[in-house]
Parts: sequence; C-alpha cells; structure tokens
Amino acid sequence: MIGRIQRSADFERVLGAPSRVRSPHFAAHHVTAVPSLPGRNLSTEAAELSTADAQVAHSLVDETLVQALPQGCWLGLVVPKRHARRAVTRSLLKRQIRAAFASGAERGVVPPGLWVVRLRAPFDRKQYPSAASEALRLAAREELAQLVGKLARPPRPLPPAKPAPAPAAPTGA
Repeated sequence: MIGRIQRSADFERVLGAPSRVRSPHFAAHHVTAVPSLPGRNLSTEAAELSTADAQVAHSLVDETLVQALPQGCWLGLVVPKRHARRAVTRSLLKRQIRAAFASGAERGVVPPGLWVVRLRAPFDRKQYPSAASEALRLAAREELAQLVGKLARPPRPLPPAKPAPAPAAPTGA
C-alpha cells in the first residue's frame, strides 16, 4: 500500500532533490524519509479560558503514529494545468501514475521513502485529441511502466562536490 504525500513541506523537500528517473513526459523525485509531522499548535494550549483553569495540554495522537510507521512508500503527484489543460486528462494521468507505482511497490521495485512524480511535458494534442482516450491511457501506462522499471537500478551517484577556493593572502604594502 502506498500512502499519499499531503503536506507542502514534504513536496518541497522531495522536489528539491534531483530527479531519480526521467521519461519523455514524467520525472520521479525520491527522498529516503517519512512524511513530516503536522504542526504542534493546539487551539486549547495557548488560549486563556474565561470560565476556569486552563486545560492540560493533551499529547498528540500523530506523535505515536509516526513512531509506529513502517518504512513504506508515500507518493505525491504534480500534474500542472499548463501540460494537461483538461481536468479529465489530469485525472487520467494521476490514476495511471498511482496504478504504476502501486504495482511497482507490490513487486518490490519501488524503494521506500517519499516519491513525487511530476508531468514535465505535455502529451501531443494532435496525436491524442480526446481528453481521456484509450490511446492516451495506454501510452501513459506504457511510459510509466518503463519509468517504474528503471527504479530497480540503484540511484546514480551525485557528482563530487567542488572544493571551495582558498582565500587569497592579503598583500602587504
């Protein structure tokens, strides 16, 4: 089972990493982590009650849940309107992305962590004139299957960091 990324902080963290794999239309970003905790502000914690003593701040349920989270996969989707103008097309692509990653997770191909898949280029409207055609569905499914198949390979290593230049010695007069 794949969870969904819902917090914008998690999206920013994953999209800040370089893409792990790419295809002509999609890019997948990955970070080995779990979703972040929601904010800790309680409505009864800081407010002064006019009726009696302040309530004792209760513990958050989410803290115990995050500690018990298994190493799993969480998926976020970015399908911008500029690449898929019709809502029907965006929904079709999102369903195909979820299905491809779910089948990859069942096969053990998708490593655990946070994943964000984004549509990086539009499908040609001349080739796929219908917003939700069977041809578009099959093309997206095939491309996503190849994308998930590439995940079986280990990630490419990052280039070595360039050393900082040494500061120039001041010249005396």
